[in-house]
Amino acid sequence: MSSTVSNSQDIFQQGGYDSRNTGTSGSFASPEPDVGDNGEAELVSVSWNQDYSCFASGTSHGFRIYNCEPFKETFRRELKDGGFKIVEMLFRSNILALVGGGPKSQYPSNKVLIWDDHQSRCISEFSFRSEIRAVKLRRDRIVVVLEHKIYVYSFMDLRLLHQIENLANPRGLCCLSHHMNTSVLACPGVRQGEVRVEHFGLNMVQIINAHDSNIACMTMTLDGLLLATASTKGTLIRIFNTMDGTRLQEVRRGVDRADIYSIALSPNVQWLAVSSDKGTVHIFSLRVRVSGEDSHSTDHETSSNSLQALVSPASGANPGSSLSFLRGVLPKYFSSEWSFARFHVPEVTQFFAAFGAHNTIAIIGMDGSFYRCNFDPVNGGEMTQLEYIRFLKPEILR
Repeated sequence: MSSTVSNSQDIFQQGGYDSRNTGTSGSFASPEPDVGDNGEAELVSVSWNQDYSCFASGTSHGFRIYNCEPFKETFRRELKDGGFKIVEMLFRSNILALVGGGPKSQYPSNKVLIWDDHQSRCISEFSFRSEIRAVKLRRDRIVVVLEHKIYVYSFMDLRLLHQIENLANPRGLCCLSHHMNTSVLACPGVRQGEVRVEHFGLNMVQIINAHDSNIACMTMTLDGLLLATASTKGTLIRIFNTMDGTRLQEVRRGVDRADIYSIALSPNVQWLAVSSDKGTVHIFSLRVRVSGEDSHSTDHETSSNSLQALVSPASGANPGSSLSFLRGVLPKYFSSEWSFARFHVPEVTQFFAAFGAHNTIAIIGMDGSFYRCNFDPVNGGEMTQLEYIRFLKPEILR
């Protein structure tokens, strides 16, 4: 598989987009008051930014950026012909990665456009021979995920730094660390149920045998020290130390097979959220911790050598079976840790969850809906809905 990289300008031709506001360096400006839906846009994709403070929606006619707390549309680009199946933000900056897709898109699905909205131009592009499954950004790297290969580029000079072969990866699974002192990438390995963790700063590869079935979903902490995974079976979520591959905790979503849509770790690593096609967002209490969100020790030197430093009591405990005292005698099901809190959403579409401030969860759906809810960190149980918004008009959803 080969790739082509080039610096490019004016990929969006004059008149091809409707600039309804002026972007400012480092953030997206607010739309003008008279902005309205054009009555034709269909939702193609939704994606969180790296700290879950914003999300992007790719539509059949461009893309839109939303702030979560408080909820508001902060920016949009409307195109005459075609939209994007991938809109990857770089935190809250004016830089985005765009990949064409959706109904009648004029932009190919095998090309990544790195778009600078402050300059209103494409600053570079990457072309491949096959469809792009995902793009991940950090401040010094651009990662392009194909079905069987991952390319890692330098953001500064667009040099190809790494190529990684993996098992068929139609979901485009890939995680990046975002602390500048650590450079970690996780992706499916070359065998079923395997996760490959690249510690670029240490020039080390860790292979984790995470599940018996293929990997369906994964996420990492911002420093890349902890990894959470689910398989295509969708019953168990496992948390690993990425330095030595040790399994730190296992929680159970349910008994029946499920398609896991998202896994999220709270910034303090006390909680884990999981959404699936069963119409429930589950919250689990974690017994793992890191040395601190603000700790930037180079290459995990403070916590990688001691498993004990990664395991601690959490605020609440996940409920288990009343027969858990027979662990080792009865099937593993009876000793499982079940969800601490939960919130119900419609089963008819995909939902993606993320943690907000003060024990809140934000949930975005492919039906154009946004929920914000609160969970009790002591007692758990059913979450309380705080907010419900349709960020696209119901009549224009597909």
